[in-house]
Amino acid sequence: MPEVIISGNVGRIEGKYHQNPNPKAPVALVLHPHPLYGGTMNNKITYNLYKSFVNNGFSVLRINFRGVGKSQGKFDNGIGELVDVTAVLNWLHDQNMEATDFWIAGFSFGAWIALQAVMRRPELENYILVAPPATKYDFNFIVPCSSSGLIVQGEKDEITKEYDSARLSEKLSSRDGAEVSYQIVSNADHFFKEQSEEFNEIIDNYIKHRLLLDSSKIRKVKRDRRRRRKKKNIAEAKPERNHNPVKSLNMFEF
Repeated sequence: MPEVIISGNVGRIEGKYHQNPNPKAPVALVLHPHPLYGGTMNNKITYNLYKSFVNNGFSVLRINFRGVGKSQGKFDNGIGELVDVTAVLNWLHDQNMEATDFWIAGFSFGAWIALQAVMRRPELENYILVAPPATKYDFNFIVPCSSSGLIVQGEKDEITKEYDSARLSEKLSSRDGAEVSYQIVSNADHFFKEQSEEFNEIIDNYIKHRLLLDSSKIRKVKRDRRRRRKKKNIAEAKPERNHNPVKSLNMFEF
């Protein structure tokens, strides 16, 4: 789990990065909760998301937003943080040139930033939002998007009301081609303090499910390509018909 320093818009961005030895491994970025309320990349939920991705074969990065830890700059109400996420995603692309499967995950404030990134970066086809602050923040930036995701919400979350998260899930699910799962954790607060085991199981199961589903889609695409290629080869191998055949002469006809 080596520390990395990435060049951002206002200086360095600190991160912890795990590189999977498979150059085609899926890639994930994990974002922490609000910096002004103690949020860092070492937050328990953030770390558990990171470990779930590692355990499922991802190359995965978690970062400190500007002004947190060794990351330079100061809190910018989400504007600068989104700019930094763009720089970090570009860095991840450079480190994983052969990868085609990119994910993003965030907790609370980090979920708000993560979803904005999904709307701007079409390569982010999968996302995980934990306790997205739909009660506090504006989510009107949502545009038609086919990315699929998971929203995890605590039943007794005192910061994000379950009703608001449910409405957010419905809004995202109505988009063309989007498959959005919504999971409520019974009796859980904003930090899932007493339900960490259940939370980890939900995350792990979802990642496995999406990887299996995406793998099936890839296999189907490959099968379809092979079928089309086979049909093309058969068509090209057929001899051309002579549309103006020469009438065979009878040896007695003169």
